[in-house]
Amino acid sequence: MWQRVSRAEDGRVNEIITGLHMSPLESLALLGAVALVVARWLPPAARPRVTIAAGAVFVLSAIVLSVAGVRWQMLPVLAGAAFALPFAVSPVLRRRAGRPTRRARWWLASPGSVACIGLIAAGPAAAWAFPVPVFPEPSGHFAVGTRVMQWTDPHRPETATADPHDRRTVVVQLWYPARQSPAGAQRAQYLGRTEHEARTVSDALARYSSLPGFLLDGVPRAHTHSVFNAPVADRGGRFPVVLFSPGLGGVRTQNTAWAEELASHGYVVAALDHPYDSAAVVLSGGRTINTRIASTGDDDEDDKRAVETTRIRAADLSFVLTQLGRLDRGESAGPLTGRLDTGRVAVTGHSLGGGAALQAARQDLRFDAVINLDGYPRDPDLRSFHQPALALTQAISPETDARYIPRLTKVLELSTATSYRLTIPGAAHLTFMDGPLYLPPVPSIVGSLGRTESPRVVAATTLAFLDTTLRHKPGDLAGVLSAYGDLSVYRPGNSR
Repeated sequence: MWQRVSRAEDGRVNEIITGLHMSPLESLALLGAVALVVARWLPPAARPRVTIAAGAVFVLSAIVLSVAGVRWQMLPVLAGAAFALPFAVSPVLRRRAGRPTRRARWWLASPGSVACIGLIAAGPAAAWAFPVPVFPEPSGHFAVGTRVMQWTDPHRPETATADPHDRRTVVVQLWYPARQSPAGAQRAQYLGRTEHEARTVSDALARYSSLPGFLLDGVPRAHTHSVFNAPVADRGGRFPVVLFSPGLGGVRTQNTAWAEELASHGYVVAALDHPYDSAAVVLSGGRTINTRIASTGDDDEDDKRAVETTRIRAADLSFVLTQLGRLDRGESAGPLTGRLDTGRVAVTGHSLGGGAALQAARQDLRFDAVINLDGYPRDPDLRSFHQPALALTQAISPETDARYIPRLTKVLELSTATSYRLTIPGAAHLTFMDGPLYLPPVPSIVGSLGRTESPRVVAATTLAFLDTTLRHKPGDLAGVLSAYGDLSVYRPGNSR
């Protein structure tokens, strides 16, 4: 079944048919293009009417698309139809003018028709592989609001620059339970506060991943289910807090689907941009800080740098928790004053961010629980920590770093609280972020769970863990988690 999702975008309605990952206008251009090619093979009586109608539909939709903005996925469709158009229309015009027409023999015409159909078919195939992401509807009782904060730590020098007066600055995006917004409320842009910021971040992510930027041009077009600066929900009391650190080169919005799901269930999610590490960080003044992370080609040197980056990220997480406490107490401006329960806080992260979350939990006892989404522990000082932990890992294969699971197991065994490692069949490293929503559904890249199931599984397992550890809801957590994969439980003095 196709799902239609409507959203406002720059004053226009951009409705995506998710079965095709194309808008109705794009679908109309596609149908017109196909009909132009097929018309040549219809009976003589039907051929002129179909050709004229298909040509009009295609030309009009192509004109409107050129004004609204053509996605690269539509270029093969336009090329195939443009090639077929003169061959389809010329006989009709000649007949209208009373001039004799001569139809090419089928064996001469069929290669051209096949080539045109092949070009046209490449359009929806490309739209399917690199779609405009459609975010799953949050399943909780709350609507979701979002806002962006920027904080500078006056006590920490910025080690990535030579300026001795430069201080560490982080950009944080909050997703929180909100009041229901009016039906026509503008939904938040994905990847940024504005379309310009979203495109800046999207281009930086493409460069970081060594992809041509145009492949991801649908990503900054997307809108989410949250509303910027929406009023905070007037029910629910004080909300538990979940901090999030993205993967190496990742950005604060890379787990938006997950953050919106948690916020709809009554959590406040605070996701960080780490300047000089995240692919691109756009500061409030408009300045963009691009990543300085790059592989040296030396594994030992890269590991050493990863340890340092993880240390900085762990300090960022602790600093943001301090700022959230000030925000709750009303010491800094914001609508969440008195609504943040900083006595119930989880620290989470994906990939390198997962390693940073583990290190932050060990160093900062204000964190009550920790979630590691497929991250390698980088803390060189492996000592016990006191919070329950949940580690979600991709399916283990011969290509998996042989050091990963033994080191992760050793870390989890050091917890003085019950901790869990859940290996999810069909999951890949990018399953644990928004990647499955807009990257090609290739198992080695995003896993084999699918665009709908990937975010659902990650949200369901982490929500079960958070409800147990932060809200102390009764229930069989191990039983819930084990339904999603291969579970190992590590109990103090009785690990397995």
